Amino acid sequence: MTIRLDRERFVATMKEQAEIGATDGGGLHRLTLSDDDKEIRDWFAVQMEEEGLDIRIDEFGNMFGRREGTDPDAKPVLVGSHLDSQPYGGIYDGALGVIGALELIRTLNDEDVETTHPVEIVNWTNEEGSRFQPAMQGSGVWAGAHSLEEEYAKTDADGKVFEEELDRIGYRGDVPAEPQEAYEAYLELHVEQGPYLEENGKEVGVVTGIVGFTWGAVTFYGEADHSGPTPMHYRKDALVAAADVITQIRRIPSTLGERTVGTTGYVDVKPNSINIIPDEVTFTWGFRDPSDDVIEEAYQRVLQEAEWAAEREGIDWEWEERMRAPAVEFADQCVDAVQSAADALELDSMRIFSGAGHDATHMHSVCDTGMVFAPSENGKSHNESEYTSWDDCYAAASTLANAAVTLAGGDAQ
Repeated sequence: MTIRLDRERFVATMKEQAEIGATDGGGLHRLTLSDDDKEIRDWFAVQMEEEGLDIRIDEFGNMFGRREGTDPDAKPVLVGSHLDSQPYGGIYDGALGVIGALELIRTLNDEDVETTHPVEIVNWTNEEGSRFQPAMQGSGVWAGAHSLEEEYAKTDADGKVFEEELDRIGYRGDVPAEPQEAYEAYLELHVEQGPYLEENGKEVGVVTGIVGFTWGAVTFYGEADHSGPTPMHYRKDALVAAADVITQIRRIPSTLGERTVGTTGYVDVKPNSINIIPDEVTFTWGFRDPSDDVIEEAYQRVLQEAEWAAEREGIDWEWEERMRAPAVEFADQCVDAVQSAADALELDSMRIFSGAGHDATHMHSVCDTGMVFAPSENGKSHNESEYTSWDDCYAAASTLANAAVTLAGGDAQ
């Protein structure tokens, strides 16, 4: 069967959620466990209540809404994403997947569709990792990739503790942050955050997997000194060493693979004064690729570059790998369901590997997992200029809904 979402209601709901944490530049600033996060959570809870869902909130703040199926022994199909945003991010990233899941439930109710399997929708806590690290934190705890107590203890840049902030906004639930039963499948809708769908003129992306990645940091320890009278050959400049490695982080990907990318997104220079030679610099690396072997090679290469830079400058250094995620290949059951849904809707689709991490990364260890992508104009995301047309949003949400119905065994009454 093919179900049709209410396009007008879907778009109106997307616009409504975007008002909470809206920025003057047309984006979102809705950080995890902020007051705006509480407001969007409260709003989402009301939407689920209005659809008669059985709501539960786990001890890490992950929000679930359940619509029962006809078979009490059937495993649920879980659909969703996240409602937190990057600092001054876009209105589609994450939210599109949650609103798409909500609209799926609304349509099932409108059309009296019964499913064999229960259908659950979810808003994961802190997918973005912008206020508290790591990213994909809530799904990671739920899937067993992270320790609940260790993540509770994480602090933001102002020293505020995750557990205390979760309590402050009233979203520490009493359900254990772990699967309470086996799951049939997980589906997630997201904007691509890259240029490939648009470049190929496609309406929908059938995601076959997610790149692996390594995140970490290097710190160089030099010697602070006066920038005027200190001769160049006396200097032990931590920033010069860091600059050498940062340049290589940009260059390493071109020597490894077509889909390899590398980024330094954070640099901390001390004492950060125009008249003092820097004595301590910390910077991050981030490499992504569909191959775990390539990720490991990039990791080793950056450490080698850091060692050489430290030797050249005559300084000490240390490093920390903060996160490593293996590449994920999605299950045929889910990929085929998404492809069949796109075909049934007569949408022009292509198979694509995700260049960004998503909650589906962790869900892959729990059950069969799949994703749907909507095109991103100019490949832009994580900023206020992020844009996906409502036609493309609707096409991708419709694909998600029909794939979920297929997996859940839906029948019109």
